Formats: sequence, C-alpha cells, structure tokens
Amino acid sequence: MTTMFVRHKVANYGAWRKSYDEFHSAQKTAGVKAQAVYQAVDDPNDVTVTHDFADLKSARAFAESAELKKAMQGAGVVGAPTVWFAHKA
Repeated sequence: MTTMFVRHKVANYGAWRKSYDEFHSAQKTAGVKAQAVYQAVDDPNDVTVTHDFADLKSARAFAESAELKKAMQGAGVVGAPTVWFAHKA
C-alpha cells in the first residue's frame, strides 16, 4: 500500500470541498482505495489530502495526471501543491 499526501492552499474550502467530492469517481477509476481530508487548525484553507493506492506506480500516475491537475485548478488550489509518497512502517 502506498499513500500519497498532498498539501495545498485553497481559495475557499467550501468551494474546494464541493469540487473534491465531485471528483470521487475519477479517484476510484485511478485506483484510490481510501482517502482523507485534513484542515490546518489555524487556517481552514490549508488542506492536506491523503489517497491510498495498491502501489507506487498507480499513485504516481494519478499525481501526474492531467485530469487531476485540471480538477485542482478548477477547485481553487492556490500555488503549487506539495506532494509526497509514503509506505506504512
């Protein structure tokens, strides 16, 4: 199992969350097994998302997909996200 972590600022959490939820079927198609969304305690527009995949190859393919980049742009992501991958230890 590989987890992809994505941290980014959003212009408006409510609008971003609506777009994120509407992207659910695309996540499943890309191999997302589970996901979670976190907000920083001092800034609700500072969002960290996790997505679990069966393997690193699937996680990287999703992270690099044009579909994801377009969805993030349309959802109001501000600036470049920070993305990293990890395995449970």
